[in-house]
Amino acid sequence: MPFWKKISPRRSQVRKNISAERFSQISRLANTKFLISILIWLLFVVLCTLVMSLPRAGYLEVIPIAATVFLISLAGALYIYHYQKRITRNHARALVLVCLFLLMLAATKLGVSFTQHSFWATGAAVTTAVVLTIAYDQRFAMGIGIFFCLLACLAVGPMPDSEPQPTNINLFLTMAAGVVTCCFCLKEIRTRIKLLKISTLAAIAVFATASAVEFMSEDPKLTGIIKHAAIHAGATLVVGLAIQSLLPLIEKSFRIATSMTLLDYSDANQPLLKRLHMEAPGTFSHSLLIGSIAEAAAEAIGRNGLLCRVGAYYHDIGKINKASYFVENELGSANRHKELAPTMSHLIIVGHVKDGIEMAKEYGLPTVLRQFIETHHGTTLIEPFYHEAKKLKSKNSKGKSVDVPAESEFRYPGPKPRTKEAAIVMLVDTSESAVRSLAEVTLTKIEAVVHNMAMKRLQDGQFDECDLSLRELSQIEASISKTLAAHYHGRIAYPHPPDVPAETESQTE
Repeated sequence: MPFWKKISPRRSQVRKNISAERFSQISRLANTKFLISILIWLLFVVLCTLVMSLPRAGYLEVIPIAATVFLISLAGALYIYHYQKRITRNHARALVLVCLFLLMLAATKLGVSFTQHSFWATGAAVTTAVVLTIAYDQRFAMGIGIFFCLLACLAVGPMPDSEPQPTNINLFLTMAAGVVTCCFCLKEIRTRIKLLKISTLAAIAVFATASAVEFMSEDPKLTGIIKHAAIHAGATLVVGLAIQSLLPLIEKSFRIATSMTLLDYSDANQPLLKRLHMEAPGTFSHSLLIGSIAEAAAEAIGRNGLLCRVGAYYHDIGKINKASYFVENELGSANRHKELAPTMSHLIIVGHVKDGIEMAKEYGLPTVLRQFIETHHGTTLIEPFYHEAKKLKSKNSKGKSVDVPAESEFRYPGPKPRTKEAAIVMLVDTSESAVRSLAEVTLTKIEAVVHNMAMKRLQDGQFDECDLSLRELSQIEASISKTLAAHYHGRIAYPHPPDVPAETESQTE
């Protein structure tokens, strides 16, 4: 009997493929970006350990702290990798997150060292939760907030037993109550009083939790318990006022725009919108309509409708430079593209995307709004000028075989939409333009046009980078069709006296 079995060629090939796949996975993990992310994580572990062990000098005391910080940080890193993977690729965001944690932990450590009170930990935990909810989302903020609570408990350490204040597990539950309340209630900031309301609710939750957990102690003292619970609640309330004043700094650090900022940019008195209204009135009217349609479509699938609306307002600002070359701004004048070659017309049309991006940077438009300018056409084909170029080629060939113009020469440079909101604005933009060109507008025709445009963009691969599902696309189509039908509704003709011709009356109106 042989010492090994004979392996079939097919199984051998399967093993080779598996080995190659594993090697490719290892090489992907070992790329430069991943290594930099690991170095940032190790830097956080080292600095966090130093912050935790500031008053201590012995190695025997530092080692268990370092081990605990290592394990908590490892769990937090895995959570980030699963739920916010982009942080591992965007090292600027990772560094901002590390700085936020270290700053809050250092404030907790120093505050507790000087005042001998643990309310600093509660305030730092609530601050971290609010900032992360604003910068990311509720689930991520809640998870990372709980990890911060564990580190904050480690930073506080043992407290004197002279007064009944939350420590250890009691402190963790108190902080967790504030973190969970803030994360659940703070979905978006549309009003200036929103943060104050959230911090008030969190303060109530913190007060109730701190009081309840201390009443379960062996020797509860009513006066001391209420006093320290009130201090923790007061720290939570102060956090809301502090973050309100620091909101612009938070937005710049994380490169985000809150709903309150988006509302500011939706004001028609914004310099860019004012220029668009004065220099390209047709485009301005078109953008307002796109905004209202896109907002309804985004809300139909549970996305950010306000972001869609404001992004649609600015998506065509590049047309300001050459407004008369776009049909909505002709205002009865001759079409200027009739005098130009298709290639030149293509350059002018494509140029409004590049001009829009430059204008957005010049006027300091938030990054989250610039995506709508550069992606609202994706890499789509400019069909009128492409077909015109084909006609000219065939006309000038005089029966000879000629090379047909490549489609790539008449496509927008992109990129494709990377978010569902950007994809919605793209689809609304093309659907509204197609419906406007219909001679007779009915609900059935609108639905057919919107569906055709959606399928065209889908088959062209324009939605490949935004994770838009077919079910969501169907819901978006239904919302766009409904809103467009409401906008292009029929009207009853005005009655006129039988002895006055309709033409005469229309001239006098």
